[in-house]
Amino acid sequence: MKSPLFHVVKREQASPAQQLMAYVAAVILALAVGAVLLSVQGVEPVTFYRQLITMGIPGSRYPWRAVENFIRLFVPLLIVSLALSLAFKMRFWNIGGEGQFIMGAFWAAVAAMKLGESLPKPLMVVVMALCGAVGGGLYGVFVAALKVKWGTNETLLTLMLNYVALYFLQFFAETKGEWNFFLDRSSARPRFAKFPESAQMVTIPIGPFNLNLSLVAALVLCVILFVYLNYTKRGYEIAVVGDSPNTARYAGMKVGKIVIRTIFLSAALIGMAGALHVSSAGVMSASPTNDVGWTGVVVAWLAKLNTVGIVLASLLITVLQYGCQTASTIYPSIDANFANLLQGVILFTVLAVDFFTRFKLVRRGGKEAVK
Repeated sequence: MKSPLFHVVKREQASPAQQLMAYVAAVILALAVGAVLLSVQGVEPVTFYRQLITMGIPGSRYPWRAVENFIRLFVPLLIVSLALSLAFKMRFWNIGGEGQFIMGAFWAAVAAMKLGESLPKPLMVVVMALCGAVGGGLYGVFVAALKVKWGTNETLLTLMLNYVALYFLQFFAETKGEWNFFLDRSSARPRFAKFPESAQMVTIPIGPFNLNLSLVAALVLCVILFVYLNYTKRGYEIAVVGDSPNTARYAGMKVGKIVIRTIFLSAALIGMAGALHVSSAGVMSASPTNDVGWTGVVVAWLAKLNTVGIVLASLLITVLQYGCQTASTIYPSIDANFANLLQGVILFTVLAVDFFTRFKLVRRGGKEAVK
């Protein structure tokens, strides 16, 4: 039998500085590819990227509004990415972020519409966050229980449950009736009613800028999860189960219990993100996720499931998304979805760089094909 022309050989461990430089080079390469695509469409890349990175803030009459809108996009993505990293560290492929986010938003909206003005605003927001966390957590732990009991495929189940949640929400969005308390009674067409004032997110005025309190909650959550994963027994159990469930069982760990507990926490955080998002928006939506369930997977893997890396990757992706929206208003030939294309190019270049920092291709005869 003929030996293969190339084979993969593991490299020596690269230093953190070398890995960081490689990832920076990958992002620069992706931006260069984007620049070529922009040039083909007659857009000056440097000007477009400047507008993208600054998000249109310089020269704007209301720059604080751009920052407020940026925070509304950044917070859900950050929390969802952190939550997904919990499941991924345990090799549980939770692709159900979209559905868990929707269910969290739905149950938070139920609390908002039913309780009305009966609670003060800070307490009402906390109640909505708890309802969203329980709703999203139960939606996710259902899959974990099936996985533990019968070994079902969590990727397929969480993926299908995304669509169940989406159509469940659309039923309420499109069905008029006296029973449907979500809808605006004064509208002839089905339309979600605005939340009561007490159910809208608490903000801290800083001059003309209103700091969304969900940002503070998200940053505190980053610290808590960093400590949880790196300095607690339960965080250590997640790492052991992810590396080898059999080793965990041999060490006396209850693997099924750890899986269910961790997936409930992961899905609950995603549900809470949905609750905070609809509270910030002040109204429910038929499609509230802004695709954070999918984008969160990209962010988690770009950051290699590292908490600090997730914060940085979430910032990068949010700048791309919001900056492209802003830049597309100036350059009509560029669609706002250009951010998704650029995001995909960045993902593939980073994955390629990650592969070649850990492995090398060797040509038959012992010569290295890729150094």
